[in-house]
Amino acid sequence: MESNVLLWIGYAASGVIALSMTMNSIVKFRWINLVGASTFATYGFLISAFPVMALNGFIVAVDIYYLIRIYTKTHLFDTLEVRGDNKYLLKFLDYHKDEIKKFFPDFVYKPEMNTISFFVLRNMAVAGIFLVHREDENILKVGLDYVVPEYRDYKNGKYVYHRLKSIFIKENYQKVIAKGGTSKHIKYLKKLGFKENNEGLFVKELL
Repeated sequence: MESNVLLWIGYAASGVIALSMTMNSIVKFRWINLVGASTFATYGFLISAFPVMALNGFIVAVDIYYLIRIYTKTHLFDTLEVRGDNKYLLKFLDYHKDEIKKFFPDFVYKPEMNTISFFVLRNMAVAGIFLVHREDENILKVGLDYVVPEYRDYKNGKYVYHRLKSIFIKENYQKVIAKGGTSKHIKYLKKLGFKENNEGLFVKELL
């Protein structure tokens, strides 16, 4: 194989591994790091640098091990309902305000509007926050559905919208509506079964 091609394989592997180091999400880090390490192992094999191949082969095995754990581990979900003036809630919103603005650029916290305010817990760690208010007699409108970077794998949303569905219905809510915001958030909503209506809002029927 030509030396220029080998050189570019090495550069590509280095770039992918460097990219993985910028990921906040543990899942994204593991997947991207796996690709980078696999490429580096191949590069080591092609240039007969067997220590490089062995080291990156080991990293591949470690990434695969942790990805299997991530996807097979049973997460214990729970919710912690809080008042609008809860001090931890206010500190949480302030700490994550820059990240929140990326996904909810129009979000302004108005505690008096919230019909439901709770933290989503995974194995007793705070994974996200969910703020909604009664838009109409039987409609909930999402003000904020924010998940911290480490837990952005859709499991929070699935828990909120699927496992708590019966609770929402019991309170006579028939649908949940949300603004699209950014392209990433729109993708998230569609993944959870929301459909865009004629007004540009995303709607999820509960019944």
